Amino acid sequence: MGLENTPLSSKRIFPPLYVATGDSSRDKLAFIHILERLKTQKRTGWVNHKVEQYCCTRSISDHMYRMAILAMLSDDPKLDVSKCVMMALVHDIAEAQGKFFISHTIYQKLGDITPWEGIPKAEKHRLEAEAMHNFVHDMLHNSPAAQRIESLWREYEEGQTEEAKFVKDLDNFELASQALEYETNHGASTLQSFFDSSIPKLRHPQIQGWAEELMSEREQLKKDNSNSTGKQ
Repeated sequence: MGLENTPLSSKRIFPPLYVATGDSSRDKLAFIHILERLKTQKRTGWVNHKVEQYCCTRSISDHMYRMAILAMLSDDPKLDVSKCVMMALVHDIAEAQGKFFISHTIYQKLGDITPWEGIPKAEKHRLEAEAMHNFVHDMLHNSPAAQRIESLWREYEEGQTEEAKFVKDLDNFELASQALEYETNHGASTLQSFFDSSIPKLRHPQIQGWAEELMSEREQLKKDNSNSTGKQ
C-alpha cells in the first residue's frame, strides 16, 4: 500500500524518551545519534502533499540548513547574525525525538506535527518541550552547550526578540522557496497552500524583498507553462 493512498492522520505514535545512563560520554553519543533522525525524517507537509511522486521529499535538516545559510545573508545591522544562524539550526531540533506515523502496512518517519493532524497547539508545544528537556538534562547533562541550545530554542518559540522574528520569517520564506522549487523542477501543482500560509506572514523588509522576487519568478513560471501548453 502506498503512502499516497492513505490519510496520514490515521495514527501517530511517539517513541519513549531516552533514559540517562549517568555516563556523560554515552549519553552525549545518544544525543548525536538522535540528531541523525533530522536527516531522515521528512517534512510532514511535503509528504501530505505527495511530493514524493515527483522527487525526494526534503528532510527537517535540509530545511534548517538552508535557513542557517539564509541567516548569514542578513544585512540588518540590528540583528545578531551569529545568533540567528544558531537559532535556525536548532529551531526544529525537538522534532528529532521522532514522531512516527503508522497505518496498516505503512511505517513512515515524520517530523513536524502539522495542523491537519488535529493535535492542539498546546499539546504540540508540550511534546516538543518534553523532548527538549530530555535532550538537555538526560543526554547533555545540563552542560553549558545544552543550556545554549535550549535558550536558543526557547527564544525562537517565544518569538519576542528581533532575532526570533527574523528566523521565523526565514522559516516561512524557506518553505515558500521549496514549494516553488518543487513546482519549477518537478512539476508539482498542488502547493498553493504553502504560499498562502507563508508569504503573507513575512515582516522583515529584506525577506519581503526576497519573497517579492520569488513570487515574480513563480508568475513567470505560470506564464511559461501556459504558453507551452498553448503551443501543444
